[in-house]
Amino acid sequence: MQMQQSFERPQLPLFDAFLAGTPDDVLLEAPEDDQGFSELALRGATGHCLHLLAPILRELSQNQDARWLTLVAPPSSLTQTWLRDAGLNRERILLLHPRQGQSALELAEEALRLGRSHTVISWLHPVERSTRQSLARAARTGQAQSLNISLG
Repeated sequence: MQMQQSFERPQLPLFDAFLAGTPDDVLLEAPEDDQGFSELALRGATGHCLHLLAPILRELSQNQDARWLTLVAPPSSLTQTWLRDAGLNRERILLLHPRQGQSALELAEEALRLGRSHTVISWLHPVERSTRQSLARAARTGQAQSLNISLG
């Protein structure tokens, strides 16, 4: 006796099931005129936002590019313990904090221009058009990617 399987169950779109019970607003933006610059906005409970952020940072930390993944002035919730628990390759991550008299924006631009990082992640909020363009220019100069993350 042969049994037939029914494949007629309703299927959810890929992210509907994943996003159920996660932040209420997720926005990915990469304006065409700002190539080299991307922005990710996550709004909701901090734990949910960090849960969504972990695989992105993990993937970037395991990039085959020999350069650094640089985090500029990350929020206090991104501790060394969190980085380890999220499975990031901490040997490929550079954490930078602005010196006195230096802004996080200036530090991110400098890190991008130097070209020693494949991706420089900043946590600037809000990011105006001139800031996006400035980060995109610096990214092109250093042949890097700029990713700004807004946690709200």
